[in-house]
Amino acid sequence: MAAFFEPENPAGQPSWRKAGRNEGFRIVGRGRQWDVRRVSRKTGQVWVPKAGWVRFHWSRPVPPDAKSYRVTLDRAGRWHIAFAVIPAPVPAPGNGQVVGIDRGVAVSAALSTGKLLHAPALTARERTRLRRLQRKLSRARRGSNRRAEARHAMALLKARETDRRKYWAEKVSTDIARRFEVIRVEDLKIRNMTRSAKGTRENPSRNVRAKAGLNRGILGSGWGLLVRRLEDKAPERVEKVNAAINIAAGHVVAGIPRRHSRRGRMSRASTPCWPRSSAW
Repeated sequence: MAAFFEPENPAGQPSWRKAGRNEGFRIVGRGRQWDVRRVSRKTGQVWVPKAGWVRFHWSRPVPPDAKSYRVTLDRAGRWHIAFAVIPAPVPAPGNGQVVGIDRGVAVSAALSTGKLLHAPALTARERTRLRRLQRKLSRARRGSNRRAEARHAMALLKARETDRRKYWAEKVSTDIARRFEVIRVEDLKIRNMTRSAKGTRENPSRNVRAKAGLNRGILGSGWGLLVRRLEDKAPERVEKVNAAINIAAGHVVAGIPRRHSRRGRMSRASTPCWPRSSAW
């Protein structure tokens, strides 16, 4: 509220926090307010003020320089604890190799070496179950137990898809940071590209369902997550190319503009540094 009334630093109007989103708390002051210890090979304990020692799954060693931690509750009903530490960057290989990454929907990321990367998603059986749950949710009465059960089951499926995408982004970003000296990507405005096309009642838009499907495809491909993890693991080695000049990230390596290496909008020319398939 202080920033909202400050004329030099105006902020947006405060809004109500929606229940079920961003549930959690943060504790600072290690040694004075909290501490952590390892109980067994897969179990640890953290001291939570006013709650005592709370057990959690010990997935990796807790760095000694961790000064705070955050406990969160996701929509699937799972509790998570994260210790705030800035990890060390992945060391550069020193081989002088440069790679370009072109992001798409049919192919999540295409490297200039010819390798195509696909972000994992729900299986066909899981997508069928998700559609069944969506129909069940639409028929359920608001505030009923059936609606809460359907929402929880849908949240579990979406959380499974998100976990797979995050795991894929971690593996791919680490592999690229270890193999290449310089990484070049297109500077895409993902928030603008995935903006809703509904329009207004006075000025309605067209092809809204098609645009919504494209937005889901872009967000499901993990464009922003992959580049963000690359910037974290390879700082000062990720170069963003202006996408407005229509240059393919892979052809930046060879210095060939996209307009000279394409036969059409949906097919790539057979240049030596790019596969024939399209990332879109």
